[in-house]
Amino acid sequence: MSFFSDLMFEAELMARSLGDYFSGGALRLGVTGLSRSGKTVFLTALVGNLLANARLPVLAASAEGRIVRARLEPQPDDAVPRFAYEDHAASLAGVDRDWPQSTRRIAQLRLTIEFESATRWSGRSSVQTLDLVDYPGEWLLDLPLLDKSYAVWARETLEAAGTPARAPLAAAWRAALAGLDPHAEASEDRARAVAETFTAYLRKARENVYALSTLPPGRFLMPGDLEGSPALTFAPIPISEDAEIAPGSMAAMMERRYEAYKTHVVKPFFRDHFARLDRQIVLVDALTALNSGPAALRDLENALSEVLAAFRAGRSSAFASVFRPRIDRILFAATKADHLHHTSHDRLEAILRLLTAKAIARAEGVGSEIDVIALAAIRATREAEIRQHGEILNAIVGTPENGETIGGETFDGVAEAAVFPGELPDDPASIFEGDAIALPEADNDWRFVRFRPPLVQRGQPAPQIRLDRALQFLIGDRLA
Repeated sequence: MSFFSDLMFEAELMARSLGDYFSGGALRLGVTGLSRSGKTVFLTALVGNLLANARLPVLAASAEGRIVRARLEPQPDDAVPRFAYEDHAASLAGVDRDWPQSTRRIAQLRLTIEFESATRWSGRSSVQTLDLVDYPGEWLLDLPLLDKSYAVWARETLEAAGTPARAPLAAAWRAALAGLDPHAEASEDRARAVAETFTAYLRKARENVYALSTLPPGRFLMPGDLEGSPALTFAPIPISEDAEIAPGSMAAMMERRYEAYKTHVVKPFFRDHFARLDRQIVLVDALTALNSGPAALRDLENALSEVLAAFRAGRSSAFASVFRPRIDRILFAATKADHLHHTSHDRLEAILRLLTAKAIARAEGVGSEIDVIALAAIRATREAEIRQHGEILNAIVGTPENGETIGGETFDGVAEAAVFPGELPDDPASIFEGDAIALPEADNDWRFVRFRPPLVQRGQPAPQIRLDRALQFLIGDRLA
């Protein structure tokens, strides 16, 4: 960005912050995570538990009986889609018990909590308004592009595509680049063909079996109403960072569209949504990465580092609240803890802490509070002990989704099953040993299956694991 455009961008951010402050000062909580990490489930469970005034022992205001009630408010931003809480809750509780559809766009919900202050004796209620902002984690990985030229991004992406884990997935795209002259006359047909093979590579890398995470540009995977637009019709091509790009060339077309993507897609998301957040939870599907092996885990570590680098982390202050909000609390949460026996939950937290160590050190240095937990916003399993060959084994019991296979058995989506998920390693560093992607036929010490939502009574929140601890960290101080 040029100096002038930098100043204009900062002025727009400050104006938006002032508007937020004088419109009521709601606490804006961002909920994000990479694909299939459980963002929609988490937000639905959070709202459902608060609306039902469910018992949440670790959330102090709930444990002390100080929450009077919570209620949903009208959508605060006319230009932002409302988070469809009612639809998601109905999907979970319906006859088919389906998990809600994944987050594919930004959405928002306003929730007001009435509570008795822990420090007042008047009996009067206090009020805390939460603006819950749900957005795809893939969009976060676009934010570092704001500080990268096209040539730098192209070089980094091409280098990553040549690594052992990615090279087979990127073969068709790299073949499409063969013989492409960056200095040749721009061709719309050639640009479209290269962009399509590049997008196919990104989609393949995201599949469960590979579970790679660092896959910007994020809108290539979730295009929405931008599908087919020139802003999404570009791809990295080999070009020297100090080369002069001739007008009208293929390289010039790609560079122009890359810059348009930053201007019309990335900057508005940062200015209108991301830069306004006060608190943040980042949901992490570490179990799928564990299923896929060391290469996927290293890629996830890199993605988490990039994600936190994008946050405006820092200690909150009155000045910052008015002119430049900072994210003063960030929670990393390993989801699907119910897919493990509780004896492995501490190990899952240790693995996530290792994956986020570099990122956490950076954010803590500027004053943000950061925590790491393992949770299941909706618990789909229960625990059991099974005797087998005279040995007692720790198992989890639930209804595996139709088609799930483990130990040679394929589940039908109807019958319950006792599953032995295995134990995570004592030493979290051992998960990085090796370079390969672990294909489904690989013999891991663990293999996790997907479960259907639990059966619950209508109007009652589903069981959870550490959702209350997450809420205490994220909003507990605002309910004191």
